[in-house]
Amino acid sequence: MLQQVARTRLSSIRPSLCLAQPLLLRPSLASPALASHQQQQRMFALTPHRKDQPKTFSRQKELPRLPVPTLDKSLERYIKSLRPLLLEKARQEGKGEESVEEGIRQREAWAKDFEEGLGRLLQERLKDVDRSSPSNWLDDNFWLKCAYHSWRVPLPVNSNWWILMADDVGIPESVRSSVPPKGEYTEWQVKRSAKLVERLVEFKLKLDRQDILPDSSRAGPFDMHQYTRVYGVTRVPGLPTDSLVHSPHPHPSSFIIVSVNDHFYKLPVTTKEGDAIPLATLEANIWAIADDAGSRAPGAGVGACSGDSRDAWTDAREHLLALDPQNRANITTIEDSLFVLSLDAHTIKSAEYKSSSPKTQTPDLDAHIVSASSSAGTGRNRWWDKGIAVAVETNGRASMIGEHSPCDALIPSIVADYVLAEGVAAEGQSMRGKGETALERLEWKLDAKAEENIEKAVATVAAIAKDSDGKMLWFDEYGVEWIKKIGKQSPDAYLQMALQLAYHKTHNIPVATYETASTRLFLHGRTEVIRTLSEDSWRWVRAMRDGEKDHTKLYDLLTIATKAHNTYTRDASTGRGSDRHFMGLKLMMREGESHALFEDPLFQQSQDWILSTSGLSAGDRFYGTGFGTIWPNGYGINYLAGNQIIKFGIESKHSCAETSTEVFRNNLVEALREMKAVCEQGQVPEQQAAKL
Repeated sequence: MLQQVARTRLSSIRPSLCLAQPLLLRPSLASPALASHQQQQRMFALTPHRKDQPKTFSRQKELPRLPVPTLDKSLERYIKSLRPLLLEKARQEGKGEESVEEGIRQREAWAKDFEEGLGRLLQERLKDVDRSSPSNWLDDNFWLKCAYHSWRVPLPVNSNWWILMADDVGIPESVRSSVPPKGEYTEWQVKRSAKLVERLVEFKLKLDRQDILPDSSRAGPFDMHQYTRVYGVTRVPGLPTDSLVHSPHPHPSSFIIVSVNDHFYKLPVTTKEGDAIPLATLEANIWAIADDAGSRAPGAGVGACSGDSRDAWTDAREHLLALDPQNRANITTIEDSLFVLSLDAHTIKSAEYKSSSPKTQTPDLDAHIVSASSSAGTGRNRWWDKGIAVAVETNGRASMIGEHSPCDALIPSIVADYVLAEGVAAEGQSMRGKGETALERLEWKLDAKAEENIEKAVATVAAIAKDSDGKMLWFDEYGVEWIKKIGKQSPDAYLQMALQLAYHKTHNIPVATYETASTRLFLHGRTEVIRTLSEDSWRWVRAMRDGEKDHTKLYDLLTIATKAHNTYTRDASTGRGSDRHFMGLKLMMREGESHALFEDPLFQQSQDWILSTSGLSAGDRFYGTGFGTIWPNGYGINYLAGNQIIKFGIESKHSCAETSTEVFRNNLVEALREMKAVCEQGQVPEQQAAKL
């Protein structure tokens, strides 16, 4: 089913039913390109608060509207992006580059006809949509349905993102490296859970008071709307599309949901006056929940249903609602909660999953990914629809996961960085047995069909987890500092070229590549596509792969490729990308309207994002981040670019004989080493002197 859905073509969407099928956009952790990427090195939310600083949402009125790009520039950019595909086709067929020019001329003719005819009409229709949109022509009308809510595959791995939180150094190392007995909950697990909850609530209250400094860069202020879509937001299944449930900001909920042993509990986290409940009280009440849930047989696992396909979850949810009013009350409580905290009665270690540690000693990263992405391959003890959720294993290892549609994961990553800036106290008395709140456990009314739906969902997630080949690469031979100071390259563009080279080493062909650009310079801006594959990247990779020995030539080709990438990034981030524009134009088409430009097989090939990528900040408080590929023969890659270490989260599918995360990871290491040699040996004396 996943393969069938993943191969749905945008060009096949009927104009009158354009929202019935999803656009194939990857569930990425959106990278803040250019200035915003650089600013994230310090994480905005950690900036000390000043009384005279602007309020969190005070600069929203300064933000410009997302423009409707000009038709001629979008067409020009699109045709230019086809050159590497045509060059590769000519190379494989043994033809000269004159055949490429013939192909370009054909597309230019189609583009001219489109611009003078149907395209002009569609452009005017899109302008009308823009004029009638309160904030943003894309976000107000199309984005959620087209990019996410029409996609019917299960959320775990396929859509939800994950963040591997670094270990809390306040927990003894002997505990962090241990594997406590399964079925038991531990002191440090509860302590860390309470601390994570305290910090998450603290951030929420700062946001409510507008004490978070507005994100900005030299280019201007960034949109802060997505911060209102972190807490208390839930994706609700429906047919033909899902929807989001959330209250106006600030979200009024005063509680979270704690899931333990597949039981769900309502836990107050703020007082009636709106103040945060003290850490000791949180810890005591979480202990009370853990003890109560641990004394019971495992719960039915209703939350696993939220990990099934969206159609199956729609049916299962409606069945639950029809069974008994108590089920409606339970589901509403979960959906209205600020977030979900899950305590797992296990710690998965490398005895069960091979560690993806590189040469240096690192934690069991593969196991951490499995725990975060699929709840150890079970789908249980989670509510996959929540905007954000935190899971803590028995040795204190923690993950943040989230449903991707409310906001790009950049925003929750900023929240997570804030949360992890303060850890548990290394010493302190146990709060076990000192709970102050009467436990409120959600009781479900089930029948045979409901239980069958749960087991089906568990099997679905188990199959997804078994097929998911997720690994981390911690590359620590050099980092951003070396790339900038010695390599004299833009770090993000440099890493994108490394991914291009690694893919070619793995598959001997180039492929259309997606990188995320943030458009938060605009009101309610989300993302745009950076098409990493370019003629310049193609020529540089070909020279590397063909064994070019002249390092100066290789360095010059690399520099040309990274500069081209930077130009595309700048355009995409400032509202001059083409992919979202083309999406809007296609959605304006009516029944019976078509054009050769869109029917060209190369149009679809150029946006088959087999290699789907994004980058975040240095991520010093994260062990890794990731998302799954939506293509059965693809890769989903997120990276954290630190000064001394670069962390890559790589995911592909075991079921595809063509792909291998392990092979790709090894080739990426080779690519980064070869690029370092090119930079060190390929710069002219003047360049080398400049870095001394």
